Amino acid sequence: MCFSAAANFTGSGVLATLGVITFTKVRHRRELLFAALPTMFAVHQFIEGFVWLGLDGILSPRVTHAAGMAFMLYAQGLLPFLMPLSIQLFEPTSKRRRGMVPFTILGAATSLYMLWALMVYPTSIYVQGNSIVYINQGTYHTELAVLYVICTCGSLFWSKIREMVLFGVANLAILLVVMAVKRYAFTSLWCAYAAIASVIILAYFWKSRSIRPFRYAALA
Repeated sequence: MCFSAAANFTGSGVLATLGVITFTKVRHRRELLFAALPTMFAVHQFIEGFVWLGLDGILSPRVTHAAGMAFMLYAQGLLPFLMPLSIQLFEPTSKRRRGMVPFTILGAATSLYMLWALMVYPTSIYVQGNSIVYINQGTYHTELAVLYVICTCGSLFWSKIREMVLFGVANLAILLVVMAVKRYAFTSLWCAYAAIASVIILAYFWKSRSIRPFRYAALA
């Protein structure tokens, strides 16, 4: 878990390293978005480091709020769409890619609503229990949390690739644990999630390098 600016910046550096290594294993343009997830997690953690600096009184409230909103933009406004889209692009057969379409559409709708809510409703950012709490009254709803889980994990379970399903299991387990233990700080508790997710992604790219790229044009 991330409890300080130093922890966030350190975690960001580790994740960025994993991200660069993952990119070196990419064999096809369809793999790029999924391979980019560790790097995006790294940027995400780097941004939250500035939120911590602001909450510690080092940065101005205006800069702190801007960094917090940028952090939420990725966590709530982009990831519900980017995750299913990255899996849809990666899938080797057109049948499986068509099966991913509902998840991608749901993810796009969820992301659009969250982006709208982030712009319309006020957002509170503060520290509680050694974690940063991000509260937006437009996105802080159980029903929306369920949709979030479906978007970020559902497509992984539908995947034909075994490692993707395992990645989905890990995602779901982490999300449910965080929701049960520290729901109030769910948006912030990304260090463990991002680190574990990035290791799994890198491991998959490393392990599967001999069977990729998939023959996308030839597979039905």
